[in-house]
Amino acid sequence: MQRILVTGGAGFIGSNFVHHLVEHTDASVTVLDKLTYAASRESIAGLPADRVSLVVGDIADPEVVAPLVDQHDAVVHYAAESHNDNSLNDPSPFVQTNLIGTFTILEAVRRAGVRLHHISTDEVYGDLELDDPARFTEATPYNPSSPYSSTKAGSDLLVRAWVRSFGVQATISNCSNNYGPWQHIEKFIPRQITNVIDGGRPKLYGAGQNVRDWIHADDHSSAVWTILNHGRIGDTYLIGADGEKNNLDVVRQILRHFGRADDDFDHVTDRAGHDLRYAIDSTKLRTELGWAPQFADFESGLARTIEWYVAHEDWWRPHKQSVEATYAKQGQ
Repeated sequence: MQRILVTGGAGFIGSNFVHHLVEHTDASVTVLDKLTYAASRESIAGLPADRVSLVVGDIADPEVVAPLVDQHDAVVHYAAESHNDNSLNDPSPFVQTNLIGTFTILEAVRRAGVRLHHISTDEVYGDLELDDPARFTEATPYNPSSPYSSTKAGSDLLVRAWVRSFGVQATISNCSNNYGPWQHIEKFIPRQITNVIDGGRPKLYGAGQNVRDWIHADDHSSAVWTILNHGRIGDTYLIGADGEKNNLDVVRQILRHFGRADDDFDHVTDRAGHDLRYAIDSTKLRTELGWAPQFADFESGLARTIEWYVAHEDWWRPHKQSVEATYAKQGQ
């Protein structure tokens, strides 16, 4: 596969995948991105122009999508509305992008006979109790709890139906929480990092006991490339790096990196319907396809991420004031 179309490739995990392709393969890449607030041209700036091009457009527009799909060997579908808080305030963009957009992609790859890999989230499985030893597997029933996760669950089911009904050559991956470069500062880890850089205090939802299974975006990218090349058509693979941490521990690690006290943070109003715990069992991906994460310990990946935000203040600084103003209105 030498010509890859990456939807949402100017967003956080999509742009990391584009960087991964440039560094580790000789494929040419077309990025299709609507350039909403969570994406930026800068995230793929500086990549070789003879290998990476950007098309600004909507994945829900078949007149944009179909001609692009026809020109490529594979589509990696990252594009999605993904912020839980935003989905609670206005679910409509999530329905349009995550459901109608995925339908549009599926129809295009069906007609063109093009390989598809669909990127999804572990949030489709709902959440686990904090003291539950279980982890999500490919057989875990779907139990989404927000407009975001429910529309992602719906998009997964569309992909499965198109594989079975129309023979679309597709795979799916559900990944745990990503962190790393180019992540919008509205998200938990970059928000806390940039708060500390500014001399402020991190903000912690509730008691901070909610657990997420963190994976560095570089590891997510290598897993997706592995699945795209070696995954079984119609199969789902869970991507995780055994990075379970509660939010309190994450905040404390960020504070320690900057030499600040462990308790130098503020508690804020908890998110409505805040899922308790996510945990991924990636045994299938590791045993069947031989994948393993580079950042096996969260601390080293977090340290590298902090260093990136310190070095790239010019990228996030223009958005910081408006992000904090939005959270302040919500009491967060």
